[in-house]
Amino acid sequence: MISDITESDTVLDELGKFFVVAGQFLDAGLPAPQMFSKAVDLAWHRLVEDPREHDAFTAKYAGRRLLHTESSGAGFIDWVDAYERAYGPLPDLWFTDAEGELDVEALGRYRATGTVWAEWDCSPAPGDGDELTPASS
Repeated sequence: MISDITESDTVLDELGKFFVVAGQFLDAGLPAPQMFSKAVDLAWHRLVEDPREHDAFTAKYAGRRLLHTESSGAGFIDWVDAYERAYGPLPDLWFTDAEGELDVEALGRYRATGTVWAEWDCSPAPGDGDELTPASS
């Protein structure tokens, strides 16, 4: 179990990488990527509690203000290839729940197939206003 996972620099690094990919998807006119990790999503929820910090964080990584929106579904997580091209394989954190428990089966399937099939209940959406700055990786 990972303790206080939402406060670690690692989870914020992963959230930033997710926002870089989200910005790329939105720039390309693609649907916003699905947030399937409960651990990373919990960190996002905590970041949303401070709107200024959240807006600065999303602008830094996605090049725009992003909103946290409800968007539930289940299926193929289509942004993993873009993430892997930029950063390498997804770390275990992406397969960790909000309590810090690793889903060993889901991680094993990902490592065996290179794909992720999961449920999600939110995704980023463009916020009010124009793009701010180019996303950095």
